Amino acid sequence: MDIDARGPRFSAVITTVVLALALATTSMWLLLAQTLVFAVGAFAGLRYAPYGLVFRFLVRPRLGPPTKFEPEAPPRFAQLVGTIFAAVGVIGYAVGVTGIGIAFTALALAAAFLNAAFDYCLGCQMYLFIRRIWPSSPETPAA
Repeated sequence: MDIDARGPRFSAVITTVVLALALATTSMWLLLAQTLVFAVGAFAGLRYAPYGLVFRFLVRPRLGPPTKFEPEAPPRFAQLVGTIFAAVGVIGYAVGVTGIGIAFTALALAAAFLNAAFDYCLGCQMYLFIRRIWPSSPETPAA
């Protein structure tokens, strides 16, 4: 399924703000909330992700029709990567190893910022790289 290419970038802007606040405050709870947002996007799909819903119902109607579409699979994979990094950060905070929490929050923030500021989705690029080196078998449809 193809999606409006503006949606993931909008989500990346919000994610950047949330992760910057989580990093500045070392808030495990704020990072946990962002982890859940990532997880919904990764497992349920971008159309059900909280920031995707904001984009779809509040932002997109105020914009012109989309001129660029992209496959959903790469940004969805990026959400999975974000889920993993943020979850490791939450675990670090939870067990009292604040350095791990800070490091993994900062890594997730860096990736979100690249997407928000430069429209460069690091997780999407990882997905495309993995697909190039590990293509689907003939029986498996390409995502």
